[in-house]
Amino acid sequence: MELNNLSNVTGARERRKRVGRGCGSGMGKTSTRGHKGQAARKGHKQKLGFEGGQMPLVRRLPKRGFNNAAFNAKALGVNVAELEKKFESGAEITAEALARAGFTDNKRPKIKILGVGELTKKFTVKVPCSASAKAKIEQAGGTVG
Repeated sequence: MELNNLSNVTGARERRKRVGRGCGSGMGKTSTRGHKGQAARKGHKQKLGFEGGQMPLVRRLPKRGFNNAAFNAKALGVNVAELEKKFESGAEITAEALARAGFTDNKRPKIKILGVGELTKKFTVKVPCSASAKAKIEQAGGTVG
């Protein structure tokens, strides 16, 4: 890449829309504001969904359905390779131990040990594990409980 072959990303240099510059421009006369009314006046700002004081459609319709957000919390994945780095051999790995080691945050209370990486140290794990993580922990001489 050299200075003589640099070019802008498509859309980076959009020209400003010049309204009210004659009928030939296609944006003359009403300057894209339509005819009369509140929206045609200067200083017009209105709340999204405002219907002139009438009860808005969003409030006229009934609330329906079920929000599953509270039950759909994603688990925080911790790989066995990260456990290998942070913990000594023979350590007991619990949710509190992972929090002290700086793995967890308050936003995601669920934790799951995943099987990415190699494991040589022996651990006692008291946190949910994937099948591959459980196999690696037991292969290294540890226990999952």
